Amino acid sequence: MAEWRNLTVKWWDAPDKQNPKLECSVLKTLLSDKTKLVCCTHTSNILGTISDIKQIAETVHTVPGALLCVDAVAYAPHRQVDMRDLDVDFYCFSWYKVYGPHIAMLYAKQSSQSKLQTLGHYFKGSASLEDKLGLAAANYELTASIPKVCEYLSQIPWQAISSHEEKLQGILIDYLNSRSDVKIWGEPVADAAKRVPVISWTVDGRSSKDIVEAVEAKSDFGFRWGAFYSNRLVQEVMGLDPVDGVVRVSLVHYNTGKFLRRTIHGLLS
Repeated sequence: MAEWRNLTVKWWDAPDKQNPKLECSVLKTLLSDKTKLVCCTHTSNILGTISDIKQIAETVHTVPGALLCVDAVAYAPHRQVDMRDLDVDFYCFSWYKVYGPHIAMLYAKQSSQSKLQTLGHYFKGSASLEDKLGLAAANYELTASIPKVCEYLSQIPWQAISSHEEKLQGILIDYLNSRSDVKIWGEPVADAAKRVPVISWTVDGRSSKDIVEAVEAKSDFGFRWGAFYSNRLVQEVMGLDPVDGVVRVSLVHYNTGKFLRRTIHGLLS
């Protein structure tokens, strides 16, 4: 698309390769009066580190007309989100990450929608976001499940979930930090203000794939290895093999400390 529309793409890099973060000080060096769109993740699906989206939005909006689009697919299961507080222009995730169907959702701030050129049918107009970007109806059976997912999410005590997940990730991170042959990628602490429980690591001299397959051969634990579609982060920023990548464990609020200790026992054995 950049070649087609004669656009310039700038990559937002991170100085710290083991604990990469989206720093506004770096972002400012990339912005100019020609900047149209900044895209980033609320949380990396590899690192689990929480980006300061509110500060990023303030930085982006210092450029007149510049828009911010945030991918929240790895953040949505872990925290409640207030669009008015974040002041982002676009915010997206997939419902399957919050226990629903494999359908994506895009939020667009009303004032930002005027910047969009419609991709929809010419006879539908362009008054709404669905008119602009809805090329066809989503699967009716899957869409019908979303109100029930919303009902469930509205009843979740989000602060209690954050506290529970902090304890969970503390169990695993404390174990990983106790091993001299393990490198945690992202925040090496359990602080819920800094990370969500998406925890990735590598072991010196061992393949990530071999570690996962060895544990799975002896247990029913479900975790994976690889780059998880974050090939540029894994290869160019972290300097790892994009195929073997990292070992990743993703925890959510229905996991328990007992389950996690069994997982660690599986890693030890």
